[in-house]
Amino acid sequence: MQDFHSLFKRFMDLLIPLRCVKCGVIVENKEGLCASCWPLISFIAKPYCACCGLPFDFEIEDGALCGVCNHDRPPYTTARFVFSYTSESKDLILKFKHTDSIGSAPLFATWMARSLEAIQDPLCIPVPLHWTRLFMRTYNQAALLAREIAKLNGWTYVPSLLLRKRRTPSQGYLSKKERIKNVSGAFKVSETKKMQLSGKTILLVDDVFTTGATLNACSKTLLKAGAKEVHVLTLGRVVKAQQIL
Repeated sequence: MQDFHSLFKRFMDLLIPLRCVKCGVIVENKEGLCASCWPLISFIAKPYCACCGLPFDFEIEDGALCGVCNHDRPPYTTARFVFSYTSESKDLILKFKHTDSIGSAPLFATWMARSLEAIQDPLCIPVPLHWTRLFMRTYNQAALLAREIAKLNGWTYVPSLLLRKRRTPSQGYLSKKERIKNVSGAFKVSETKKMQLSGKTILLVDDVFTTGATLNACSKTLLKAGAKEVHVLTLGRVVKAQQIL
Protein backbone atom coordinates (compact mmCIF):
# COMPACT_ATOMS: atom_id res chain seq x y z
CA MET A 1 0.00 0.00 0.00
CA GLN A 2 2.85 2.39 0.86
CA ASP A 3 4.49 1.66 -2.52
CA PHE A 4 1.18 2.43 -4.25
CA HIS A 5 0.89 5.81 -2.50
CA SER A 6 4.49 6.62 -3.38
CA LEU A 7 3.91 5.78 -7.06
CA PHE A 8 0.65 7.73 -7.09
CA LYS A 9 2.38 10.78 -5.61
CA ARG A 10 5.16 10.60 -8.21
CA PHE A 11 2.53 10.32 -10.94
CA MET A 12 0.69 13.39 -9.63
CA ASP A 13 3.95 15.36 -9.41
CA LEU A 14 4.53 14.61 -13.09
CA LEU A 15 0.93 15.45 -13.97
CA ILE A 16 0.79 18.64 -11.88
CA PRO A 17 4.41 19.79 -11.33
CA LEU A 18 5.37 22.00 -8.42
CA ARG A 19 5.81 25.63 -9.38
CA CYS A 20 7.56 28.60 -7.80
CA VAL A 21 4.93 30.66 -5.93
CA LYS A 22 6.61 33.87 -7.09
CA CYS A 23 7.51 33.43 -10.78
CA GLY A 24 5.66 30.22 -11.69
CA VAL A 25 8.57 28.19 -13.10
CA ILE A 26 8.61 24.45 -12.40
CA VAL A 27 10.66 23.55 -9.32
CA GLU A 28 11.89 20.21 -8.03
CA ASN A 29 12.09 21.17 -4.37
CA LYS A 30 9.10 21.49 -2.04
CA GLU A 31 10.15 24.82 -0.55
CA GLY A 32 7.98 26.75 -2.99
CA LEU A 33 10.58 29.09 -4.48
CA CYS A 34 13.00 28.63 -7.35
CA ALA A 35 16.73 29.30 -7.03
CA SER A 36 16.34 32.71 -8.66
CA CYS A 37 13.47 33.93 -6.46
CA TRP A 38 14.69 32.57 -3.13
CA PRO A 39 17.37 35.28 -2.59
CA LEU A 40 14.81 38.01 -3.37
CA ILE A 41 12.72 37.25 -0.27
CA SER A 42 13.96 38.80 2.99
CA PHE A 43 13.19 36.04 5.49
CA ILE A 44 13.08 37.26 9.09
CA ALA A 45 15.43 35.56 11.54
CA LYS A 46 16.99 36.42 14.89
CA PRO A 47 17.94 38.83 16.27
CA TYR A 48 14.54 40.45 16.70
CA CYS A 49 12.40 42.00 19.44
CA ALA A 50 11.24 39.32 21.89
CA CYS A 51 7.73 40.79 21.83
CA CYS A 52 6.78 42.32 18.45
CA GLY A 53 9.39 40.46 16.36
CA LEU A 54 10.84 43.61 14.77
CA PRO A 55 14.25 42.63 13.33
CA PHE A 56 17.33 44.27 14.87
CA ASP A 57 20.17 45.53 12.66
CA PHE A 58 22.77 44.16 15.08
CA GLU A 59 23.29 41.22 17.42
CA ILE A 60 21.62 41.64 20.80
CA GLU A 61 20.90 39.37 23.73
CA ASP A 62 17.86 37.06 23.67
CA GLY A 63 14.80 38.57 25.30
CA ALA A 64 15.63 42.17 24.35
CA LEU A 65 12.76 44.49 23.43
CA CYS A 66 12.68 47.18 20.76
CA GLY A 67 12.19 50.80 21.81
CA VAL A 68 8.48 50.79 20.97
CA CYS A 69 7.71 47.69 23.07
CA ASN A 70 9.82 49.03 25.94
CA HIS A 71 7.74 52.18 25.95
CA ASP A 72 4.31 50.72 25.24
CA ARG A 73 4.03 46.91 25.39
CA PRO A 74 1.51 45.50 22.88
CA PRO A 75 -1.44 43.46 24.21
CA TYR A 76 -0.16 40.25 22.57
CA THR A 77 2.66 38.20 24.11
CA THR A 78 4.65 37.62 20.90
CA ALA A 79 4.36 38.38 17.20
CA ARG A 80 6.28 36.37 14.62
CA PHE A 81 6.55 36.52 10.82
CA VAL A 82 8.10 34.72 7.85
CA PHE A 83 9.46 37.55 5.71
CA SER A 84 9.67 41.32 5.38
CA TYR A 85 6.93 42.84 3.24
CA THR A 86 8.90 44.44 0.40
CA SER A 87 8.44 45.16 -3.29
CA GLU A 88 9.84 41.68 -4.00
CA SER A 89 7.70 39.74 -1.51
CA LYS A 90 4.39 41.58 -1.64
CA ASP A 91 3.26 39.80 -4.83
CA LEU A 92 3.26 36.48 -2.92
CA ILE A 93 0.64 37.88 -0.57
CA LEU A 94 -1.33 39.87 -3.15
CA LYS A 95 -1.71 36.82 -5.41
CA PHE A 96 -2.86 34.73 -2.45
CA LYS A 97 -5.22 37.45 -1.25
CA HIS A 98 -6.81 38.68 -4.46
CA THR A 99 -6.38 36.13 -7.27
CA ASP A 100 -7.75 32.93 -5.73
CA SER A 101 -4.27 31.38 -5.40
CA ILE A 102 -5.52 29.41 -2.42
CA GLY A 103 -3.39 26.40 -3.32
CA SER A 104 -0.44 28.25 -1.74
CA ALA A 105 -2.02 28.06 1.73
CA PRO A 106 -0.38 24.73 2.82
CA LEU A 107 3.07 25.95 1.73
CA PHE A 108 2.70 29.33 3.45
CA ALA A 109 1.39 27.63 6.60
CA THR A 110 4.49 25.40 6.66
CA TRP A 111 6.71 28.48 6.46
CA MET A 112 4.71 30.18 9.21
CA ALA A 113 4.80 27.15 11.51
CA ARG A 114 8.61 27.19 11.35
CA SER A 115 8.61 30.80 12.56
CA LEU A 116 6.67 29.93 15.72
CA GLU A 117 8.34 29.59 19.08
CA ALA A 118 7.09 27.05 21.61
CA ILE A 119 3.47 27.61 22.62
CA GLN A 120 1.24 25.03 24.24
CA ASP A 121 -1.89 23.80 22.44
CA PRO A 122 -3.38 27.15 21.33
CA LEU A 123 -6.70 27.79 19.69
CA CYS A 124 -5.93 28.89 16.11
CA ILE A 125 -8.05 31.91 15.19
CA PRO A 126 -7.91 34.02 12.01
CA VAL A 127 -8.39 37.76 11.88
CA PRO A 128 -12.00 37.85 10.60
CA LEU A 129 -13.48 39.56 7.58
CA HIS A 130 -16.82 41.30 7.78
CA TRP A 131 -19.49 39.02 6.33
CA THR A 132 -20.14 41.39 3.41
CA ARG A 133 -16.47 41.36 2.39
CA LEU A 134 -16.29 37.59 2.84
CA PHE A 135 -19.34 37.22 0.58
CA MET A 136 -17.68 39.31 -2.14
CA ARG A 137 -14.22 37.67 -1.87
CA THR A 138 -15.62 34.14 -1.16
CA TYR A 139 -12.75 33.25 1.18
CA ASN A 140 -10.72 34.66 4.07
CA GLN A 141 -7.00 34.20 3.39
CA ALA A 142 -6.21 34.42 7.12
CA ALA A 143 -8.67 31.59 7.81
CA LEU A 144 -7.03 29.36 5.19
CA LEU A 145 -3.63 29.91 6.83
CA ALA A 146 -4.95 29.36 10.37
CA ARG A 147 -6.67 26.12 9.34
CA GLU A 148 -3.50 24.74 7.73
CA ILE A 149 -1.32 25.71 10.71
CA ALA A 150 -3.76 24.00 13.08
CA LYS A 151 -3.72 20.89 10.88
CA LEU A 152 0.09 20.79 10.81
CA ASN A 153 0.37 20.96 14.59
CA GLY A 154 -2.74 19.07 15.70
CA TRP A 155 -4.23 22.22 17.26
CA THR A 156 -7.85 23.34 17.45
CA TYR A 157 -9.05 25.65 14.68
CA VAL A 158 -11.94 27.96 15.64
CA PRO A 159 -12.73 30.20 12.65
CA SER A 160 -15.85 31.89 14.02
CA LEU A 161 -14.77 32.64 17.59
CA LEU A 162 -13.67 36.18 16.76
CA LEU A 163 -16.08 38.26 14.67
CA ARG A 164 -15.85 41.60 12.87
CA LYS A 165 -19.01 43.43 13.91
CA ARG A 166 -18.73 46.35 11.51
CA ARG A 167 -17.28 46.72 8.05
CA THR A 168 -14.20 48.93 8.22
CA PRO A 169 -12.69 50.78 5.24
CA SER A 170 -9.53 49.27 3.78
CA GLN A 171 -6.45 50.01 5.86
CA GLY A 172 -4.19 50.17 2.79
CA TYR A 173 -3.59 53.91 2.58
CA LEU A 174 -4.31 54.97 6.16
CA SER A 175 -1.74 56.34 8.59
CA LYS A 176 -1.01 54.48 11.82
CA LYS A 177 -3.27 56.81 13.81
CA GLU A 178 -6.07 56.42 11.25
CA ARG A 179 -5.69 52.62 11.30
CA ILE A 180 -6.07 52.52 15.08
CA LYS A 181 -9.22 54.64 14.91
CA ASN A 182 -10.56 52.60 11.98
CA VAL A 183 -10.51 49.26 13.86
CA SER A 184 -11.41 50.56 17.31
CA GLY A 185 -14.42 48.58 18.54
CA ALA A 186 -14.63 46.63 15.28
CA PHE A 187 -14.30 43.14 16.79
CA LYS A 188 -16.21 40.97 19.24
CA VAL A 189 -16.11 37.41 20.56
CA SER A 190 -19.00 35.14 19.66
CA GLU A 191 -21.28 34.75 22.68
CA THR A 192 -21.82 31.08 21.90
CA LYS A 193 -18.06 30.39 21.87
CA LYS A 194 -16.93 32.60 24.76
CA MET A 195 -16.65 29.66 27.18
CA GLN A 196 -14.32 27.93 24.72
CA LEU A 197 -11.99 30.94 24.95
CA SER A 198 -11.73 31.16 28.73
CA GLY A 199 -8.17 30.65 30.01
CA LYS A 200 -6.88 29.58 26.60
CA THR A 201 -3.73 30.50 24.72
CA ILE A 202 -4.63 31.99 21.33
CA LEU A 203 -2.68 31.91 18.07
CA LEU A 204 -4.03 34.84 16.05
CA VAL A 205 -3.27 34.47 12.34
CA ASP A 206 -3.26 37.03 9.53
CA ASP A 207 -1.47 37.54 6.22
CA VAL A 208 0.39 40.83 6.89
CA PHE A 209 1.46 42.81 9.96
CA THR A 210 1.57 46.47 8.89
CA THR A 211 1.29 48.86 11.84
CA GLY A 212 -0.22 46.24 14.16
CA ALA A 213 -3.46 48.22 14.66
CA THR A 214 -5.79 45.39 13.60
CA LEU A 215 -3.86 42.71 15.50
CA ASN A 216 -3.74 44.88 18.62
CA ALA A 217 -7.51 45.46 18.46
CA CYS A 218 -8.17 41.73 18.01
CA SER A 219 -5.79 40.82 20.85
CA LYS A 220 -7.43 43.28 23.25
CA THR A 221 -10.86 41.88 22.39
CA LEU A 222 -9.73 38.28 22.99
CA LEU A 223 -7.99 39.09 26.28
CA LYS A 224 -10.96 41.09 27.57
CA ALA A 225 -13.21 38.10 26.77
CA GLY A 226 -11.08 35.76 28.89
CA ALA A 227 -8.14 34.52 26.83
CA LYS A 228 -5.00 33.72 28.83
CA GLU A 229 -2.59 35.16 26.25
CA VAL A 230 -2.42 35.91 22.53
CA HIS A 231 0.40 35.11 20.11
CA VAL A 232 0.37 36.68 16.65
CA LEU A 233 1.60 34.94 13.50
CA THR A 234 1.59 36.45 10.01
CA LEU A 235 3.18 35.67 6.68
CA GLY A 236 4.64 39.13 6.05
CA ARG A 237 5.69 42.08 8.19
CA VAL A 238 6.21 45.70 7.15
CA VAL A 239 9.57 46.56 8.68
CA LYS A 240 10.00 50.07 7.27
CA ALA A 241 7.29 52.68 6.88
CA GLN A 242 8.08 53.25 3.20
CA GLN A 243 7.17 49.61 2.52
CA ILE A 244 3.48 50.36 3.19
CA LEU A 245 2.15 50.48 -0.36
